Amino acid sequence: MNKRRLFLFLLVSGISFQGYSQKVKYKDLFLLLSAKQYDQAEPFLKRYLKDNDDNPNAYLFMGITYQEKANKEDVLKSTEKLIQNSDSSIYFYTLAAKGITEKELKRNDEYYQMYNRRDLRTGEFGVKLSDVQFDLEKRLQALKERIERVKLLKVQYGEAELLYSKSMAHFKFVVSPYPGQKEFYLRSDEKLSVELYKLIGVFDSCLTAFNNYKATSALLGKTGYNQTLNLIEVREFGKDGFSESDFMANDLRLWDYKRWATGSIDVITKEIKPIRDHLVSYDIEINKLREKLKKDSISVKSDLTQLVDKLLFNQLKKYDQNPMPMQVFGMKIAELEYTSEVLQNRPLKDSANAQLHLANIKNEVKALNKLDSITAQFSDSRFDEDVANYNDFVTSAYGTPAVLRSLIKTTREFAEREKLKKTSELAQREEAFKWLVIVKDSIPIILPPARESKYKSLVIVNESFTAGLMYADSLTSSGYFYSITPSRVPDLKASFPVDKVIFQKRNLPLIKALSVSDGKNQIYFVGFYSENKKGDKYPFVLTKITRPTGLTWSNNYPIDGLPSELSFNTESGELSVKINNTAGDSKLIIIDKNGKLMK
Repeated sequence: MNKRRLFLFLLVSGISFQGYSQKVKYKDLFLLLSAKQYDQAEPFLKRYLKDNDDNPNAYLFMGITYQEKANKEDVLKSTEKLIQNSDSSIYFYTLAAKGITEKELKRNDEYYQMYNRRDLRTGEFGVKLSDVQFDLEKRLQALKERIERVKLLKVQYGEAELLYSKSMAHFKFVVSPYPGQKEFYLRSDEKLSVELYKLIGVFDSCLTAFNNYKATSALLGKTGYNQTLNLIEVREFGKDGFSESDFMANDLRLWDYKRWATGSIDVITKEIKPIRDHLVSYDIEINKLREKLKKDSISVKSDLTQLVDKLLFNQLKKYDQNPMPMQVFGMKIAELEYTSEVLQNRPLKDSANAQLHLANIKNEVKALNKLDSITAQFSDSRFDEDVANYNDFVTSAYGTPAVLRSLIKTTREFAEREKLKKTSELAQREEAFKWLVIVKDSIPIILPPARESKYKSLVIVNESFTAGLMYADSLTSSGYFYSITPSRVPDLKASFPVDKVIFQKRNLPLIKALSVSDGKNQIYFVGFYSENKKGDKYPFVLTKITRPTGLTWSNNYPIDGLPSELSFNTESGELSVKINNTAGDSKLIIIDKNGKLMK
């Protein structure tokens, strides 16, 4: 092999040297051509043909040389050169075919040894004109077909690349107006749907062109390219779908714009549009309830409960965590709830039940707080953005954004005014609820009392009764008992005397009380005692109050220890007083139903 390379080097050198001084000899040149050293032989072959136009074998090898050059060209990057070389090869093959005859083969048979074949009929080796002609016909046909396929391949490749670029450009055009995925879906309209269908069409054409390119490439055989299409899903809005692709890479990664556009159309058609229709119909239902409330002046609370159950909040929150229509509905519903609460309470306005009034005003304030909280959530800075996201809802339900803005402003001001008024009323009701009212006096029933009073409560049983001492001055005027009623006007009361010295005001820290009742609000016992002894006994005042009599009896019982518990026997009417002495021992004293101490 080394000797052959040396020989060819010397041969080329010899030809080159001769080329500067004399004509190229074809016999010398043929040694390079037969060795398939076409690149080295080409310049000498061209020079030879310039001076010799009657050598069909030289035309044959010139055609082969150009065909080999065409085969080495990149079908995509050097398409024009490939076609030019192929056309040149056809040209020279055609000249060769015209010049190769039986006479030529006999005269120069050594130049056609590549066609030397055994004759199957005679068994002899030789070169047949038919074999040469058939080979040239095949070469010409193959070259012509290859030229057409290369041209088509280039066109199909260019179409696929161009259509993908158009797909990407259209994708960017479609998504560019929207800050994010939420806005993309919420602001979608018929125009967007049209553009999405266009994107699908362009991308489909891109895939068709690419598939055609691959089919043509398979017909061409080895092209140096073997692209495998890998479609990448567009997942993250605003990030995916923008990076370029190298169409010449074997791993051809393209963004799947069709899948994205088809999925977007499905969401818009199957979810967003039904939600929009539902929002408008839901607003109409709320408006019907408002009209019903205004017309009939009756509560619509039960209707609101049924209406709220209809709304698919979660469906819309898939696309917007704080949807403006929900805020609007919440505001309108909260206003209806408050107005319904006021209407429900109106027939009870003249009731004497202070407890009922307090409960009602608390419910009204609670409803107002809810309304006030919802209206406070509306942001003027976000209003235009919200309107853009829900333009269909705003225009269908309110005509213009200005009408909706005015409704929100009016409702907010209404909530603020009502809240101020109702909060003041609540404060008054809560204060009044802490007192019993007797003519011009008020008896505290909450400890500690909200303000100074001459009535000092020692016993308060929630929503049942209170008892204590009344001080007109520093000395005690009397003991008192009042029933606690919802109206805060007692329906049972009693006043009874006590020792003015023992139970004087300065001794209040040492004065204690016990109480017991029959559990039916008919019989009550109240006992006051001082922790200071009078002599060797503890002063103890015990009072019995019954319905409808009032004060039944009130007696003083000096006792040996401090009373700790009262027990009433409803069958016998007897009262037991448990007394503890300083040694820690306890005993019971029994008082009969008439107030007499039993021995």
